[in-house]
Amino acid sequence: MFDQISVVIICKNSAKTLARTLESVSAFSEVVVYDNGSTDKTPEIAKLYSNVCLYQGEFEGFGKTKQKAVNAATHDWVLSLDADECISGHLLEELRSWQPGSHNIAGWILRDNYLMGRHAGHGSWARDWLLRLFNRKAHGFNDSPVHEKVIAYSDSQKKYFRGTIKHNAVQELGQFLVKIDRYTEIRRKESSKTFHPTIIVLRSLIAFIKGYIIRCGFLDGWRGLVIAWNDANGTFYKYIKRYADRAVEKEQQEDNADSSP
Repeated sequence: MFDQISVVIICKNSAKTLARTLESVSAFSEVVVYDNGSTDKTPEIAKLYSNVCLYQGEFEGFGKTKQKAVNAATHDWVLSLDADECISGHLLEELRSWQPGSHNIAGWILRDNYLMGRHAGHGSWARDWLLRLFNRKAHGFNDSPVHEKVIAYSDSQKKYFRGTIKHNAVQELGQFLVKIDRYTEIRRKESSKTFHPTIIVLRSLIAFIKGYIIRCGFLDGWRGLVIAWNDANGTFYKYIKRYADRAVEKEQQEDNADSSP
C-alpha cells in the first residue's frame, strides 16, 4: 500500500523533529509536507527527501490547514501525522500488506506520547486512539482551529491497527508554556465561551485531579505531575483569557460613561 497512501504533515519550525518523522515514512511514495511559515531549516530538511512534496501556505487553524494538506495529496488514502510523530516498525509492516477493501474504512491508531524521552503511559496522555488513516472521498478534517479531528460517520468502518504512532510531544518543559499560549490564543479569537473565575478555577482543579489521580498520572512520576499540571493550566487559560477580554471591555465602557458630560 505504500504507493497508494499519501502521508500528510503540516508543520512550522519543526527542524528538531521533522527528519526523524520523514525517516519513518521513507518507504511511502508520497509525503506531503505543508509548511506554514517556518523561519528555521524545516523547508530545507523536507527538501532532502525525494518522496516529499513541499507546499507552503498560511496557517488557517489546525483543522482547515490539515484539510488543505490532504487536498494537495495525489492519493485518496491519507495517513495524517504531526511533525513530531513517527510510525512504529510494526505499523509500517501492517500498512505494507494492508488491503482496505472499502473507502469507508477509518483507521484508528494508538499514539504513544513521550515527554523528554520517556513514554507517559498513564494520565491524560494514555490510551490516545486517533483516526489517522482514511480515504478522503469518505472522510476529512473538521474546521476546528484547535483540537481538530477527522470526522467519522455512522457508516464508517472502524479498523484498529496494532502498530503505533510514537509522539515526541515535548522535548523540553518550556514547550508546554508555548503550546498553551498558542492554542488558547487561537481559541480566544474563535470562541466566546467562558465562565466566572470561580468556575474556571474549579474546572482547572478537576482537570488536574482527573489526569493525576483518577487516570493514575502519578504512576509516571514527575512526568505525570507535569502533564496533569499542564492540563489544569490549559483549562485555566482557555477560559480566563476570554473572561479578561470581557472584563476589560466592560471597564472601558464604564470609564467612558463616567467621563461623558
